[in-house]
Amino acid sequence: MPLTEGWNKTKLPYLSIYLSSKRKIDMPQTENFYIYMVLDGSIRLHTPSGIMDYETGQYSVSKIDTPASGDVLTFSKNGYFLALSIEFALNDVISVILELDGNLTDKIANSKLDNKITSSSDNNVISSVCRLFSAMNESAPLDFMGNHIKREIIFFILCGSCGAQFLQSVINIQQAGEIYKINSWIKENFRNSFTVEQLAEKQNMSVSLFHQKFKNAVGMAPLQCQKRLRLTEARRLMLDENKNVTEASFEVGYESVSQFTRDYKKIFGAKPKEDILKLQKSAKETGKFFKETGKQ
Repeated sequence: MPLTEGWNKTKLPYLSIYLSSKRKIDMPQTENFYIYMVLDGSIRLHTPSGIMDYETGQYSVSKIDTPASGDVLTFSKNGYFLALSIEFALNDVISVILELDGNLTDKIANSKLDNKITSSSDNNVISSVCRLFSAMNESAPLDFMGNHIKREIIFFILCGSCGAQFLQSVINIQQAGEIYKINSWIKENFRNSFTVEQLAEKQNMSVSLFHQKFKNAVGMAPLQCQKRLRLTEARRLMLDENKNVTEASFEVGYESVSQFTRDYKKIFGAKPKEDILKLQKSAKETGKFFKETGKQ
C-alpha cells in the first residue's frame, strides 16, 4: 500500500503504519492499549519515567509508561522513519488473560517466568506482527485471521519481559477506569494550572476519595503526575531542541526558574545543565558503540 506522511490506516482498523520525514513525531492518540513498533530507523521516546531509545524491531507497550512524545534519531536509507501501532481494546486483553492457566497468570504477575520464555515471547511478538502483515495479503478471511493473530500478540506480550507491568495496568484500569480518563486529561493539559479540587469535581468525587483513587491507579498524586510530565517535556526540549533552562521551564508552565531547577534535581538527580550534558555524552558513546559494532 502507498504510504503518505503521518498515520496510514490499513485493512485492519486496529493496525496503522506511521511514516515521517521529520524529527518530531506524533504518538498514537487513543485511550486503548497499543503496541508501538519501529520498522525502520530509530527513535527516542520521552516517558514520565525517563528516556527510552528503540531500534528497528524493538517495541514499547502503552499504559505501562505511555510516551508523552518522540523524536527520530536515525532515518532509513530513503530518508524516512517507519513504525506501526496495533491497538487493543481492554476487553481484548482481558479475554486473553481469562483463558490463561491460573499458574501461568501467577507467574506473570510475580515476574517468575523463566528468562528463556520471556526472551522467546518478546521475539514472538515481532514474528506475530509480521504474520499480521502477511494476513492482509492472503485470501483467508482477514477479520478471523487478524483477530486470531492479535490475540497471539497479546499473549506473547503478557509472557514477555514487560508482562507483569502489562497485567498490572489492566487490573488498575478495571478498578479505576474513570481515573485514567482524568490522567489522559492531565497529559494533555499539564502546562496549565489546575487544582486537585477541580479534578475531583470533574469526577463528582470528594477530594480525599479522588486523591486516594488516583494514587492507587497511577502510582502518584495528581499534581505529582503533572510535575513529572512538565519536567519530562522540559528535559526533551533541552535535549532535543536545544532550549536553555529558562526557555524550557517557562514553556512547560513554570513561573520560577529556581523552583524548576529544584524540582528537576529531585526527579532526575541532577541540575538541568548537568543532566543534559550527561545525557548528551551517553548518547554520543552509544552512537559510537553501534557505529563501531556495525563495522565489524
